[in-house]
Amino acid sequence: MTLSHAVWITESERIMDLSTLIRDVEDYPKPGILFRDITPLLANGEAMRHVTKAFADYAVAMKAEAIAGIEARGFIFAPAVAAQLGLPFIPVRKEGKLPYECVTHSYDLEYGSDTLQIHTDALQPGQRVVIVDDLIATGGTAGATVELVRKLKAIPAGAIFLIELDGLGGRDELEGRGVRVDALLRYEE
Repeated sequence: MTLSHAVWITESERIMDLSTLIRDVEDYPKPGILFRDITPLLANGEAMRHVTKAFADYAVAMKAEAIAGIEARGFIFAPAVAAQLGLPFIPVRKEGKLPYECVTHSYDLEYGSDTLQIHTDALQPGQRVVIVDDLIATGGTAGATVELVRKLKAIPAGAIFLIELDGLGGRDELEGRGVRVDALLRYEE
């Protein structure tokens, strides 16, 4: 395992190593998988404040006009970032979970396929959107979110994640679609 960007320096120059708040769970959800559990970080208010601020700083740098959060763990971070910046929060959900008219995008997973949706009136043409989620691995879910944003003629201005699993192609997937990718923690898989 290689970490980068694990040390976060706060406004007061106090050092906080966010990687110490990520728990490795072996063989979850199936044998051979090493799961990066963020719940210890979620339980630490100071860490959450710093993660939210880092995400908000990124959104400002990307000139975001809306923050899209991907179901489910993106819903933890994205609304806080949107509220901090006074921007709209746009939920990106699995098929059948949104109550109004939606645009839909299906994508392949290593074990099948999935579908994401966004309300047809969630974004305006030309609106700059930053996508927020907890983790990027292969980039399938984030790539589908990029396509949903584009279907509404909005601009995917960037995507930020708490964790990036290097070597699984997620960064390449999004950058190949012209979207800047950043992550606070990076693990080589």
